[in-house]
Amino acid sequence: MLEASNNEQLPPIPGKRYFTIGEVSDLCDVKAHVLRYWEQEFPSLNPVKRRGNRRYYQRQDVLLIRQIRSLLYDQGFTIGGARQRLVGEDAKVEATQVRQIIDQTISELDDLMQMLKP
Repeated sequence: MLEASNNEQLPPIPGKRYFTIGEVSDLCDVKAHVLRYWEQEFPSLNPVKRRGNRRYYQRQDVLLIRQIRSLLYDQGFTIGGARQRLVGEDAKVEATQVRQIIDQTISELDDLMQMLKP
């Protein structure tokens, strides 16, 4: 089994669209019951459920699970702390994107003003 500090030694994620809970368990070195528990604790972790309530994870879910694993096992966060950290990162990314859109709009308006000047 991998040590908790060796998140970079996890196997590469194959180029598939959907992964079963068993595959994700192997890819992230986390047991299936832990994944099901994390689904309850982290609202952003929401795999597709199909017939028979089978879970199918997408690539972004696998990446999120690896990030959660790193926060909990490598960095020593609690479940609540990891949840807050993930929400905080989402807010930072969103704020950065909004700022980029505003800067781009200002730049485009300046260009238009230069074109309209005689």
